[in-house]
Amino acid sequence: MSMHLDEKLEPIYQEVLARNPGEMEFHQAVREVLESLGPVLVKHPEYAHHKIIERICEPERQIIFRVPWQDDKGQVHINRGFRVEFNSALGPYKGGLRFHPSVYLGIIKFLGFEQIFKNSLTGMPIGGGKGGSDFDPKGKSDDEIMRFCQSFMTELYRHIGEHTDVPAGDIGVGGREIGYMFGQYKRITNRWEAGVLTGKGLNWGGSLVRTEATGYGSVFFVDEMLKARKDSFEGKTCLVSGSGNVAIYTIEKIHELGGKCIACSDSNGVIYDEKGLDLNLIQRLKEVERRRIKDYTQYRKHAVYKEAGNIWEVPCQVAMPSATQNEINGKDAKTLVKNGCIAIGEGANMPTTPEGVKVFLDAQIAYGPGKAANAGGVATSALEMQQNAQRDSWDFDYTEQRLRKIMKGIHELCYDTAIEYGCPGNYVVGANIAGFIKVADAMVAFGVV
Repeated sequence: MSMHLDEKLEPIYQEVLARNPGEMEFHQAVREVLESLGPVLVKHPEYAHHKIIERICEPERQIIFRVPWQDDKGQVHINRGFRVEFNSALGPYKGGLRFHPSVYLGIIKFLGFEQIFKNSLTGMPIGGGKGGSDFDPKGKSDDEIMRFCQSFMTELYRHIGEHTDVPAGDIGVGGREIGYMFGQYKRITNRWEAGVLTGKGLNWGGSLVRTEATGYGSVFFVDEMLKARKDSFEGKTCLVSGSGNVAIYTIEKIHELGGKCIACSDSNGVIYDEKGLDLNLIQRLKEVERRRIKDYTQYRKHAVYKEAGNIWEVPCQVAMPSATQNEINGKDAKTLVKNGCIAIGEGANMPTTPEGVKVFLDAQIAYGPGKAANAGGVATSALEMQQNAQRDSWDFDYTEQRLRKIMKGIHELCYDTAIEYGCPGNYVVGANIAGFIKVADAMVAFGVV
């Protein structure tokens, strides 16, 4: 796959750079998709005529607002809130909220842009959007988080709704935060509107499997890639970066399918456990006690903790980056390939730099990009919306079966599309083209809007 842009696409990309200065992650996400689209324009000249690509790169709406809140000492803090409603060609905007100090408009736009194609790949009627704040939930009390979430929702509520925009969680936003936001939405609007947020608690409109979905889904996707190569997880040594929601359920499902996870991480360092990670311990530390991953060694004495360590230096056969964007660079990718890695499944969004992606594609290993591999989370959010619309709730096994079927469908679509466009085995090309075509056709049908 060429890493340079088709001549028709280069001016479009230059315009994106000029219009969105300083938004590095957004530039990277746009370029990554545009690199795949040259052959699509040859096959579908109508997309160029309708300026579909120019339109798809410009969000339909970008909302930025002030979020003032008081801490437990009575001190006032001011954060910035965002919601980028990127594309509603296939359905209401759908995408998570990220609370992390690194958040600025460029990060939210990259995530929203990715989300358009990811949501398209699921086959569900959902558009792409994303939001969040540069608020840091780490070390805050429940009361402080509640006050922040209430202030955030006091502005956000007027922009969302089950037929308009349906946010969910992302980094820093779990069940607790969704609960506080849902409570405030209900209070302000006087509507018990279950379909306005996903990732809700089970006894107030949530869906079974939603918590597990992104992690489970990415493992199902890698399982399908391995099957396509007459292989499986059985006996494979695996690395999973991160130790949040996505990482935890990735580890759980890998263990169920016969693989062995030997390392995970958080923003402080890496834990290595040659006997296989103790998932219950990680869950207790991270989800219940909200502690750092280094405390793992207090309970598993043989495990090794490396402060500021690099998880990708640990030899493995399957790597699942599940922490954040650009966590695998070109050097890390080379190390992984050299150490015998045969499959990558991206649980995080855009966790590999363009140099890293090139290394994986050149080595012809099974590389599942985030917009395909981690689409299980949003797919299950769409299932949660379905249950809300029917005022129904499904059992765990049925919902997990639906998820597995969706991931199998996404794999098949990416696999077949890659072959159709002359790049067999290249899931980047497959995912980008398949995701794009569906949105593009809807946009053509709607006219100039």
